[in-house]
Amino acid sequence: MVSTALAQQPPSTQPVEPPPAVPTTPPANNDNVTTLGEVRAVKPEDEPLDLYRFKNPVQPAPNRFSRTWSEPPSVEQVSLSGGYLMMGINAALGAAGKGIHKLTGGPDQIQSATARPPPELTQEQQQRALQHQDGTP
Repeated sequence: MVSTALAQQPPSTQPVEPPPAVPTTPPANNDNVTTLGEVRAVKPEDEPLDLYRFKNPVQPAPNRFSRTWSEPPSVEQVSLSGGYLMMGINAALGAAGKGIHKLTGGPDQIQSATARPPPELTQEQQQRALQHQDGTP
């Protein structure tokens, strides 16, 4: 067996030279000073890439249940948001806010945009626009 024969040989030791002595006084000139190169701090990825994680190959099309369905929170999300008690309190406050908003009949906080009608031009302005459109000043 080769492995046992190698293990029985004594390790070869070579003489080790001590490191050179470091002077305690700083050098007189700054020519011997070495500087580090540019260092960049890179933001770490939020979620590490897991090559063995299951990826569902089927992506269903959105349907009528997609708007109201939400995945239940993970244990980490529950702990980061203050626990189940705080999540329940926040959900109750949100539902109460929606109810009060519905009772008062106020405008929604997010409203859809409506386009204003084009400006009405006087007869003189229409004539001037037609002249500029023809190329005559």
